[in-house]
Amino acid sequence: MQRTDVPGRTLQRSNARSNHRRILATARRTLRDDPDASLDSIALAAGVTRRTLYGHFPGRQALIDELTHEAGQALQQAFATARTPGADPLEAMARMALAAWAVGDRFRMLISLGRRRPGGDAVHAILAPARAEAIATIRRGQQGGVFAAHVPAPVLAHALEALMLALAEENGAGTWADPSGEAAATAFLVAAGVAPQAAARQVRDVMNE
Repeated sequence: MQRTDVPGRTLQRSNARSNHRRILATARRTLRDDPDASLDSIALAAGVTRRTLYGHFPGRQALIDELTHEAGQALQQAFATARTPGADPLEAMARMALAAWAVGDRFRMLISLGRRRPGGDAVHAILAPARAEAIATIRRGQQGGVFAAHVPAPVLAHALEALMLALAEENGAGTWADPSGEAAATAFLVAAGVAPQAAARQVRDVMNE
């Protein structure tokens, strides 16, 4: 005999899914701004009881693990979608900057968590492929005279990542608005050593495809 859920059970499951999504969304924002935030503060911000939160996540690390996995998938998918075989270093870096901007809060949270322990190792592992790709692209651009070569590629990549994080934080705080990421991506390329007009033109070309 086929089993059908009674209305009460269906409502409970719907509420549970809604609470789960709300907890994750709240935790993403909270940990983005304060990587050391407690579960109590996340529960309060999400408007759920401590018991409800623990019903979904047995501990803080379990919550961080799910957020890290979710954010990592979003970032990897954004980079995969943006990637174009045969793109020159300038185009490739413009695409990477716009891809990072597109995942907004997730990118900011990953970077913030990656600067903390415990849990930082897992975040670093998730970010490693994107960082390696950025370093390789910068190195190609330096060899071709496209990007500044006054510092090694890994150092420049780290500095550019910090710049994008700072711009994303300003955008998120409402002190500056860049919904499409055009200004941020242009600033990213300029900081890499590209002339402003050339940087702006490359970003527009990618966005207008």
